[in-house]
Amino acid sequence: MPDSFPKRVTLLGSTGSIGTQALDVIRSQPGKFTVTALSAHSNADLLIQQAQEFRPAAVVIGDESKYETVKAALASQPETEVLAGAAALADVAGRDDADVVLTAMVGYAGLLPTVRAIRAGKTIALANKETLVVAGQLITELVKEHGVGLYPVDSEHSAIFQCLIGEEQNPIEKIILTASGGPFRGRNRAQLAQVTKAQALKHPNWDMGAKITIDSASLMNKGLEVIEAKWLFGLRNDQIEVVVHPQSIIHSLVQFEDGSLKAQLGLPDMKLPIQYALGYPQRLANAFPRFSFLDYPQLTFEQADTSAFRNLALAFEAMGRAGNAPCILNAANEIAVAAFLRDEIGFLEMSDVVETSLARVSYLAAPSLDDYVETDRETRRIAQELVGLS
Repeated sequence: MPDSFPKRVTLLGSTGSIGTQALDVIRSQPGKFTVTALSAHSNADLLIQQAQEFRPAAVVIGDESKYETVKAALASQPETEVLAGAAALADVAGRDDADVVLTAMVGYAGLLPTVRAIRAGKTIALANKETLVVAGQLITELVKEHGVGLYPVDSEHSAIFQCLIGEEQNPIEKIILTASGGPFRGRNRAQLAQVTKAQALKHPNWDMGAKITIDSASLMNKGLEVIEAKWLFGLRNDQIEVVVHPQSIIHSLVQFEDGSLKAQLGLPDMKLPIQYALGYPQRLANAFPRFSFLDYPQLTFEQADTSAFRNLALAFEAMGRAGNAPCILNAANEIAVAAFLRDEIGFLEMSDVVETSLARVSYLAAPSLDDYVETDRETRRIAQELVGLS
C-alpha cells in the first residue's frame, strides 16, 4: 500500500458493522481515501445508499435475487457497475483500481475474495478473521509469495501489531489476548443452559453484528482470534494466552524475552483499528472520544473458564491438531450460531455441534485450497444434520 494519500479502498462487506464504521472513518478523513468498490450480501437498500454517496466504480450484491433492485436504483449512475454473486465478488477483489482491500465480510465467505486480492498484489486490511482461521498456512504463504501487506483490523490483533512496531529484532516470548468475557462472564454451565438469544445479543462493551456478538458470548470469537494470531504473528501454540479483561481497555499485550510487557490501550471503539489499518504506517488525527484513566480507576483481569465456555477449549484443540481442523471448527460454528439465532438449538448446544463435527468430518493434515472448500462443504452438511437432530 502506498504511504501517500488518497488511498483507493475496496470495501467487501460494506453494510455490516465493520463496513459501516469503515465508511464513517473514510467520511471523517476527507481527501485521505476514495472508495472504488463496495459489496453486501443481502442488504440492498443500504448498499444502494452507500453507492449513491461514494459513487464507486463497482458494487456487488451477493444475493443474486436482488441484482435487478440494485441495478435499477443505480441506473442514473453510469460510472458504477452493478454485479452480483460470489464470482463477481472475487473478481472485484482483484481489480487494478484499488490500493487496499478491506475484507469486512462475515465468516468463511471472505476466504476466496481475500485469496484473489492477495494474488492481485493488493494490500489487505483484514477484518475477516475466518480467512486465517480456515486457511492460515495457505494465506501466510500467499502473502509472502506476492509480497503484500496484511494489516489486522480486529482490535486485539491491531493491538499486537502496534506493540510490535520497532521490535522486529526482539523475539516474542508470548502474546496475551484480552477478552471481555461477554454478557455471561462468571456463569456456570447450568446457568448458561438457560440463557436466551436476546440476552446473548447484549454485549456489555462492543457494538457488533449478530454473529460475532454470539461468538463473543460463547467465547468462540476469542478462540478464532487465537488461531488468527498464530498465523498473523508466526507463533507457536504455546505462545498464545487468553485473559479476561472485563473493561476492554487493554486490547492485548506482547511479552518479550526479557519479561517486558507492551500493551495497547484505548476505548472499545472499532473505528480506531480500522483507521490504523487503512492509514498505516501513518496515524491520522481524528475527533474520536479519548480514553481517560480517571473514568476507569480499576482495570481487572481473570482467567478464562474453558470448562463453562467449551468453545475456547475446542478452538485451542483445533489449533493443536492443525490441518483442516480449524476449518471444521469454523464451519460447524457458523451453522450452530445461525441455528441458535433461529431459536433451533440452545446456547450450550452450539458447542455440541462443533465438537461432534470435529470428530466426524474427515481430517486432512496438509489441505490445499480445494480441500478447504470441500471441508467447509462437508462440515456444513454434517452440522446441519446435527442441528436437525437437536
